Amino acid sequence: MTYEALNKYKQNSVSTATPEELTLMLYDGAIKFMNIGKYSIENKDLEKAHSSLIRAQDIILELNYSLDMNYDISKELRELYSFILSKLVDANINKDTKAIDEALVIVNDMRDTWKEVMKQIKQKVYQAK
Repeated sequence: MTYEALNKYKQNSVSTATPEELTLMLYDGAIKFMNIGKYSIENKDLEKAHSSLIRAQDIILELNYSLDMNYDISKELRELYSFILSKLVDANINKDTKAIDEALVIVNDMRDTWKEVMKQIKQKVYQAK
């Protein structure tokens, strides 16, 4: 697959995704950029580490901004996102892979939980038909 075809596929995936799938894509993206940031720090590519961690921060900010505060869980999620952001900022300033690891544990858990919720909802929808 060419680079151009891959970009078109990605754009199509985003434009046709449900809000739930978009949230999953954001979690996946945050994890990807945190891992790239960690790898880049370990390999002394500080410019790439910085840009990757900034992209991860931007994704976490987007997840935070998209919260519907009419739900009780949104307050707890906002606190988690704030904690993750503080870890990513610390990791970027101090080039600290341990801070990335702490953030990754939380984001991986959130992603896995979100994916499981999506799966359960799909099962209930299909069972109701």
